[in-house]
Amino acid sequence: MSFEDKTIWITGASSGIGAALARKFAGRCANIILSGRDETRLSAVAADIDTSTLILPFDVRDDRALADATAKAVAWREGIDIAIANAGISQRGIALKTDMQVYRDIIDIDLTQQIAFIQGLIGHMVERAGGGQLGKLVFVSSIAGKVGVPMRTAYCAAKFGLIGYADALRAELSQSGVDVHVVIPGSVATDVSRNALTPDGRKRGKSDKAIDEGIPPDEAARTMIDAIGAGQREIIVARGMEQAMGEMRRTPDQMFDQIAAMVAAGYVEKMEKEG
Repeated sequence: MSFEDKTIWITGASSGIGAALARKFAGRCANIILSGRDETRLSAVAADIDTSTLILPFDVRDDRALADATAKAVAWREGIDIAIANAGISQRGIALKTDMQVYRDIIDIDLTQQIAFIQGLIGHMVERAGGGQLGKLVFVSSIAGKVGVPMRTAYCAAKFGLIGYADALRAELSQSGVDVHVVIPGSVATDVSRNALTPDGRKRGKSDKAIDEGIPPDEAARTMIDAIGAGQREIIVARGMEQAMGEMRRTPDQMFDQIAAMVAAGYVEKMEKEG
């Protein structure tokens, strides 16, 4: 499909996968909204983009800032065509030694506030889809959202939860014209490991060999965009053992179709009527 002149809002867009997605979508003539906490880094990403851009810096944990950003994003070019929930932070540390606050912080950033980002857009995007406009919601999870990976209990909990929310939302929206995509990356060569939280909540400050030798962000972004354009609902972007693990835990399309058929047959209306 063509992304020309579509408006795409990306959180976590200051580096890594988010920045790569912004550049690749812009290369397909889309209009890009860049969000993250660091305005300077967002501006640097915007400088690499030839199409129209809007920078909306905010902390995803600030509900008021999120609401303000959503209003500005919706008003910028008369609506959002694709929203990509990509902001997140990882973890390196065993559960036995990890402070409970680390769990709260990671689940808040990687799950709760990604849900809040999308919840603020659902009504708008369903309304636009009813008028024939494109509507796509994209959730960037992880292989760690399909497979329990040691040293990442909080991160796995959040990323598993994000997939669960996305899958249920996909079913609810299956008659609305709004598509839901889940991206499941393996190791991508970003700063994710360097920025990961240690058991006491500090940044780790160093990377992993697997991450450093991972898929280049631009390559990963191209694969993701092609799959989104093709309508793929669950998008695994990984190599080797990680790809094999993801494929073993892939949700069959038949399952998605079966749940969507329940909605089409009136499941939601029946449950609402029963209270």
